[in-house]
Amino acid sequence: MRRNTVKARALVFALMAGAAFTSGVSGTAYAASGAKAAVPADEPVIVSRAGSFPGAYLAGRIAEIDNNLPVAIAYYRQALAFDPSNQPMKRDLLLSYLTDGQLDEALPFARALKNEPEVERFSRIILAIKAFNDKHYRTARTNLKLTQQSEMDRLATGLMTAWTFYGEGRPKDALAAVDKLDGPVWYDLFKTYTSALIADSAGQTKAADKFYAQAVADKEGGSAAPDTYERIIYAYADFKQRQGDKAGAIKLVEDAEQILSGRVILREVRQKLEDGEKLDPQMRNPQQGAAEVLYSLGTAINRGGAEAFATIYLQMSGELRENNDATLFQLGDIAAKLRQPQKAIQYYSRVADKSPYKRDAEMQLALNLAETDKPDEAIEHLKNNLRSNDKDNRSYLALGGVYAQKEDWANAAKTYDQAVAELKSPVRQDWPVFYQRGIAYERLKQWDKAEPNFRKALELFPNQPQVMNYLGYSWVDRGENLEEALQMIRKAVEMRPQDGYIVDSLGWAYYKLGRYNEAVVELEKAVKLRPEDPTINDHLGDAYWQAGRGLEATFQWNHAIAGKPEAAELAKIEKKLKQGLTQTAEAEVKDIAPVKPDTAPEKAPDAKPADPAAKP
Repeated sequence: MRRNTVKARALVFALMAGAAFTSGVSGTAYAASGAKAAVPADEPVIVSRAGSFPGAYLAGRIAEIDNNLPVAIAYYRQALAFDPSNQPMKRDLLLSYLTDGQLDEALPFARALKNEPEVERFSRIILAIKAFNDKHYRTARTNLKLTQQSEMDRLATGLMTAWTFYGEGRPKDALAAVDKLDGPVWYDLFKTYTSALIADSAGQTKAADKFYAQAVADKEGGSAAPDTYERIIYAYADFKQRQGDKAGAIKLVEDAEQILSGRVILREVRQKLEDGEKLDPQMRNPQQGAAEVLYSLGTAINRGGAEAFATIYLQMSGELRENNDATLFQLGDIAAKLRQPQKAIQYYSRVADKSPYKRDAEMQLALNLAETDKPDEAIEHLKNNLRSNDKDNRSYLALGGVYAQKEDWANAAKTYDQAVAELKSPVRQDWPVFYQRGIAYERLKQWDKAEPNFRKALELFPNQPQVMNYLGYSWVDRGENLEEALQMIRKAVEMRPQDGYIVDSLGWAYYKLGRYNEAVVELEKAVKLRPEDPTINDHLGDAYWQAGRGLEATFQWNHAIAGKPEAAELAKIEKKLKQGLTQTAEAEVKDIAPVKPDTAPEKAPDAKPADPAAKP
């Protein structure tokens, strides 16, 4: 498939431009993977009255699966009213409150469940946070002693315990507590960073310098936890600035930009340093130190499938350090990832104007506005970003993606032209700009401008599967370069065999070449990968018909209609159901060998789609 996903994929590229440790905890708060948006915090939660415990519980469970936590909480409270002693229900409420950021409401449940092994990793940390905020550090330390601990729990409680000693004016004991914390090698980065912050806060400049340098040198740990590494760079740059070493601070950030390619935050920090602006210290008190522990661990586990765990850590961090820009940005990122654009907009909008996170937050806010069908507002936000920095390539890519979503291909092409003009020496990570510009010109029917952009994208990133897919299909559609075209699409399928859209492209290419039996083989695979997609089902129906399998064709066309295609496509499918297609004998195309269905690997490469602003 090529044309029918252009709008969606353009916005995906825009979203990508912005760019798990799990434990066996029971309860339902870890099912946060649905696609429905949560009720915005400023809207009243209205739910019907359930007539029984099962009714209330099931209604809450459905709402939670939909990521609608305020509604889930309302129903869970009704369920608990039917059965006040129900411990699993209390656990569900505790976890739901934490995930939704309602820590005050979670506190009574934390007290009731502090000795429950299944949730003490959260209930006791909540009680410790309350003690931290009350400056009762000994009480906090007691609450941080768990009966059952995973490696993650031990690191979290151990580092927070160190900050309780610091809160009591005992920095030596705080550093000793970090030092004696044994664990796997991935502990090292977090331990060294915490030691640096404690020594820095205590005015031990030589020790702080040593720990900061040691943490920066841990490139392997930094690659596994890039958000924490970014925070280390910020903290060390702030330290160097306070020590009067402006040049050293700038050099530190410049070097980090090469390692953490495309990080807008580092670029903003470097700009502040070059302009002589003071950086805001990350640590001012033990509460902020404990918050940084939870923030670092929350961002480290923010991987696919662990968003609910990450959210809880970040919400707990926010209780110790309110309105922290880094935390707000991360929570917005998770909400956007879980397809909760309204919630994401709320988090991004709270980032302070002078924060180094502001530019990225504005871009992400705009993209989520586009997700909520407010493209004009999104465009205005992105244009404001570009007015303040017309060399921000990611904002161009995002703006072009929003125009593409509107099918305003002329303005999309113009935007990508501006982006390319800012690229003095394009590098591998710039391939999406040329790819998206190629799509815009192709949709404008200016193939003479489109084709060179696809070729340039492949020059920058050879064998990039999406580019090979689009260019190869375009050639087939145009009847050009047929041998190279089919080889490109096959290669794309080999690299992304689980991508139903790319597999559909191969099947549809065979169809366009009149090789209907081979088309059926590939399109059947595509339908298995994307059974809900109306276009793929429609393609398979066409291939069945041409292969002489009329009954199966009729079934697939009906299935395509059930998938709610766009009006123009719906009319075409309904016509086919009435009249069928003109049947054509299977054609032979010289010099193109048939693909063997069993040659493609069964699994896609275990890799996350690259952020075009980072190193693909």
